[in-house]
Amino acid sequence: MKYTQLGRTGLKVSRLVLGTMNFGPQTDEADSHAIMDAALDAGINFFDTANVYGWGENKGRTEEIIGNWFAKSPDHRDKVVLATKVYGNMAADGESWPNHDKLSAVNIRRAVDASLKRLQTDYIDVYQFHHIDRATPFEEIWQAIDTLIQQGKILYVGSSNFPGYKIAQANEIAARRGGTIGLVSEQCLYNLAERRAEMEVIPAAQEYGLGVIPWSPLQGGLLGGVIKKEISGGRRASGRAADTLANPASRAQIQAYEDLLEKHGIEPGEAALAWLLTRPGVTGPIVGPRTAEQLDSALRAVELELSEEVLTSLDEIFPGPGPSPEAFAW
Repeated sequence: MKYTQLGRTGLKVSRLVLGTMNFGPQTDEADSHAIMDAALDAGINFFDTANVYGWGENKGRTEEIIGNWFAKSPDHRDKVVLATKVYGNMAADGESWPNHDKLSAVNIRRAVDASLKRLQTDYIDVYQFHHIDRATPFEEIWQAIDTLIQQGKILYVGSSNFPGYKIAQANEIAARRGGTIGLVSEQCLYNLAERRAEMEVIPAAQEYGLGVIPWSPLQGGLLGGVIKKEISGGRRASGRAADTLANPASRAQIQAYEDLLEKHGIEPGEAALAWLLTRPGVTGPIVGPRTAEQLDSALRAVELELSEEVLTSLDEIFPGPGPSPEAFAW
């Protein structure tokens, strides 16, 4: 496994991030524990989750699965850089009680204590805001975070799904307050087929020293050889991938992508991950394996070196927006 610093911090993290969103809803606890064992054995030390994972009436279940894994082998906790998120409503399903969601000081305090209990740990390495909260000022958010850091409950803070201007706003207010390091990472939707983050989010993250953690690196399976699997009778596309393939022009684009990689003998999913690892500012993509086999494929991507010819061809198939502001100003 290869490692890098998380943004401007001294924290060393693996170039792949283990995403756990499938733990509970699609992968049972025993298999989830086996995947975490295999990830740690392979050198992946960065695990990502969220308080709402498990979804619906099972919100919090994913954190519980991770917590049970820590309880089985307490030495694992010191080896793992643990990241979770706060924002979603954690009240019992069907209820909309005030102050049980978003980023008010009262909800941050409640949410972090609940996550610590489910995760069976006394601290969280990277506590992430799952979304922007338009109603809560960053002065209030940072005051709550400073208290948690002083209490030793969290060490670093990251964002997720933030636009560039909110990254700037958050860190400028943190700097004015003094005593807080501000955001150190941004988790955003970013992959070959979805490159809008290159316009503002990634430049802002680089300017303020945030590590970029792409989620959905395969665009919901679209970049994982979906047409080849469809033809061979394998798992059919669903959700966002199926919607994209319904468009003839988009289907032709994905076909060109798969044809290129077949010509070079490269698996599509591995190429998509390897491409992200070449991108400026990227710490590592989140991989969310449902099975041990999917984890093995992701691990191979770390060692995959894409040639200049392949990288150029990928840019031709999936052109990015170009540099900002030139892409929209000139």
